[in-house]
Amino acid sequence: MTATATSTGSSPDSEKRLVLVSGRAHPALASAVSRELGVELVPTTAYDFANGEIYVRFGESVRGSDAFVLQSHTAPINEWIMEQLLMVDALKRASAKTITVIVPFYGYSRQDKKHRGREPISARLMADLFKTAGADRLMSVDLHTSQIQGFFNGPVDHLMALPLLASYVRSRVDVSKLTVVSPDAGRVRLADQWSDRLGAPLAIIHKRRDPSVPNQVKVHELVGDVTGRTCVLVDDMIDTGGTIVQAAEALFEHGAADVIVASTHAIMSGPAVDRLKNSRISEVVVSDTLPIPDDRQFPQLTVLSIAPLVARAIRQVFDDGSVTSLFDGNA
Repeated sequence: MTATATSTGSSPDSEKRLVLVSGRAHPALASAVSRELGVELVPTTAYDFANGEIYVRFGESVRGSDAFVLQSHTAPINEWIMEQLLMVDALKRASAKTITVIVPFYGYSRQDKKHRGREPISARLMADLFKTAGADRLMSVDLHTSQIQGFFNGPVDHLMALPLLASYVRSRVDVSKLTVVSPDAGRVRLADQWSDRLGAPLAIIHKRRDPSVPNQVKVHELVGDVTGRTCVLVDDMIDTGGTIVQAAEALFEHGAADVIVASTHAIMSGPAVDRLKNSRISEVVVSDTLPIPDDRQFPQLTVLSIAPLVARAIRQVFDDGSVTSLFDGNA
């Protein structure tokens, strides 16, 4: 298979040169980002050997360039992480001046601390791997927890999809009848940011998860009034859909008139599509940080492009500008 890379097409005499390299995980997003940047696609050879090992080679010189390596950590996640690490190593050995790793969805982000003894802190290991491979900078969208920014020993640009998602939700509902809902205690800060942006009241669903049984939750109680309200459930990711669907049912049981879900990362593992499609949720709004194949889409799903945001952030980094300015100074 062949992947693609992108470059500004600057002349060899230019003082600075931007190169955007894409892995094979999400070519549609890479193409959209390159269009937003106004760059041409440059071929990069990438394929798998018979035993599963990955081969990568760039089709043009990257010497002295400011390189941006874009890869979405989607399934099969370990394969795409390894491919991105190899791309970073290749850029370092090809004398790129700077290397920025762009991971719209940061793999292993949920393993950001030890819940019990003898567990790894996998999110920290991910940061160490990219640093060892040669990355100078890390860029991601809506990290599962903000502390992951401190795991990487270098600059981290933490982009937020909230303005994009909230703007869409505002255009779809009567904000005066809207309540922002956190599906669990861990998302309260995110829900609070949504509440401030939309000027809507906040409600919280309390749940308990059995740490020995992954992807299974039990909703317990609701804090806040949702009777007759349109509720927007906000989360950073939808994996199997269990948390969101149970939370939505709890809202309907407490008198909610309608439930909309807004989430940055649509992982959509296993039963997620069937759960969401067959639920009473009226719309599921996500970004395209992860690819969503045609067979994983359903009528209630709305996918918004994150490409303009990523492209603007790349341009700010390349031009030594302010990424924070993209979020009204709140990033």
